[in-house]
Amino acid sequence: MRHDEEQPLSGGNVSEGVVRVGDTVRRPAGPWTPAVHALLTHLHDVGFRAAPRPLGIDERGREVLTFLPGDVVRPDRFALLEPSRRLARVARLIRDFHDAVAGFTPPAGARWQALVPAEGDDIIAHHDLAPWNLVAGGPGGGDGWAFIDWDAAGPGSRLWDVAYAVHGFVPLSADPAWRRADAAYRLRVFADAYRLDETERRRLVPLLGRRTRSMHDFLRDRSARGDQPWARLWAEGHGDIWRRDSEYVERREEEWERALLDG
Repeated sequence: MRHDEEQPLSGGNVSEGVVRVGDTVRRPAGPWTPAVHALLTHLHDVGFRAAPRPLGIDERGREVLTFLPGDVVRPDRFALLEPSRRLARVARLIRDFHDAVAGFTPPAGARWQALVPAEGDDIIAHHDLAPWNLVAGGPGGGDGWAFIDWDAAGPGSRLWDVAYAVHGFVPLSADPAWRRADAAYRLRVFADAYRLDETERRRLVPLLGRRTRSMHDFLRDRSARGDQPWARLWAEGHGDIWRRDSEYVERREEEWERALLDG
């Protein structure tokens, strides 16, 4: 690919207008972009490398980020999270991010997208820590892992981020194609690797269902307003998926509690 050639990037559900140019990614910018770039700059300044580095705005008004090579884990590379020690690695990576962001002070007048209503505001959370935003590997099967798509970042809490990540990475899914017989065990692996204490584990249990249901409610409300791409995703059945997952998670709260607190 020529250095100036644009290659559209796919993956995820909201990737329109995202292109690769050489070793950079160009994305549509918004009012939230300066705050997100300040966040990413801080993460790199304190040694957290599992995120793209911001490179400013190009001549077309698009944000410019470093391109992170590798494979996006979901839908086609979920086996990269096997065995469970690799799931533990994801949890440690998220803990490293949360520790790194703890010292971040947003710039004056920072604006965030605030797409999904959050519970808590102790950190600037990613809000979409999921397998479709984890890039694993690199050239020649390298070992670099990093999170992408930081444009939904904003005030939230560690546990709100963790509850969402658990849903995607364990995963806690009602879909027979994704449902895990060892979901409770993998939840424990994740919690141990993240180093959740007993109080945090107790608080996490009800959050698992609430965080999952919040995605259904978000899609329902944005679809009702005709907002895209959310209306399209709702019409395609994504709301039903989140609803079924939330019901699955809520019915098994006692199982999750035993996994997190027993032993």
